[in-house]
Amino acid sequence: MTAADRLGDLDADVLIVGAGPSGLYAAYYAGLRELSVVLLDSLPEPGGQLMALYPQKPIYDVAGLPEVTGAELTRALTVQAEMARPTWVLGEQAMTLLRNPPGPGRRFTVTTHRGRRLCVDGVVIAAGIGSFQPRRLDAAEAHLGCGVTYSLGDLTAYRDRDVVIVGGGDSAVDWSLMVEPIARSLTVVHRRRSLRAHPRSVSRLQQTPARILLDSEVVATHGDSRLEAVAVRHRDGTESRFPADALIAALGHTATLGPLATWEFELSGRQIVVDERMATTLPGAFAIGDVTAHRGKVRIMAVGFGEAATAINNLATELRPGEPVFPGHSTDLMATASIPEPL
Repeated sequence: MTAADRLGDLDADVLIVGAGPSGLYAAYYAGLRELSVVLLDSLPEPGGQLMALYPQKPIYDVAGLPEVTGAELTRALTVQAEMARPTWVLGEQAMTLLRNPPGPGRRFTVTTHRGRRLCVDGVVIAAGIGSFQPRRLDAAEAHLGCGVTYSLGDLTAYRDRDVVIVGGGDSAVDWSLMVEPIARSLTVVHRRRSLRAHPRSVSRLQQTPARILLDSEVVATHGDSRLEAVAVRHRDGTESRFPADALIAALGHTATLGPLATWEFELSGRQIVVDERMATTLPGAFAIGDVTAHRGKVRIMAVGFGEAATAINNLATELRPGEPVFPGHSTDLMATASIPEPL
């Protein structure tokens, strides 16, 4: 992985904002079209939500892969993206976009929060749900990092431990199903009267030995240097105390486009409006994946991969007038392009 110098400005054909699944695949496809690429993400590692939130979660709807975890898919996509020899700028957030005057230079200058300038001719926004932060569980903040987390992380860390998972949505139930077989005990705490996850997943969880506490909430955590127990208050006002050396709060996330919302393309809520080419209303800027809004949009990963190829191929024809949108078959491209085979 070629990381950019911390302070240096960069010049490339294409800037891809977001190194999640769609952005990683877009980088690879840009390499097939022999475009130079800068891959920018505010997170410190590739993978976007897959690595930040769901690295151990099984994924079943990626073509050709009957089952793959978020971490496994991220590793494979990163290897594929590396074939394009992108310059990686990780841990930096895109802030401003300036349209440069017509001339011999690049069309855009994008500045990051560190002051780095990225001079490019095309921009592809692959920002997912944008910048996201977990909703906090105030009652557990005292033990954050000492037994309390907001994502699953390494599954093996929960082996033979007393685990509490707070929440009732898909993430809470999915994580519960993954943790329950290896934990010493599992307690699921949800403040509503029913779990809100997929009915099949809820049914599977109900068939396990997990303790499921509905109409309840964690009101305190206990322990000196590390988490040792949690206090749970029930709807009738009574409280119970349970041993716990790990608590995962799965309460959802708040998301925002952040500085991207001030750029010059049309928005629909928190999504960027695109046409059938994945082009935004700002000439030279495209958007792909969950960040986009268009008629018939289906927000699944497989669609994001298709949008990445569509955006890059249409951008390539803008940057090199006369080239066809259809790039040719990948077998032929790999034989003629300067993109190397993976190691």
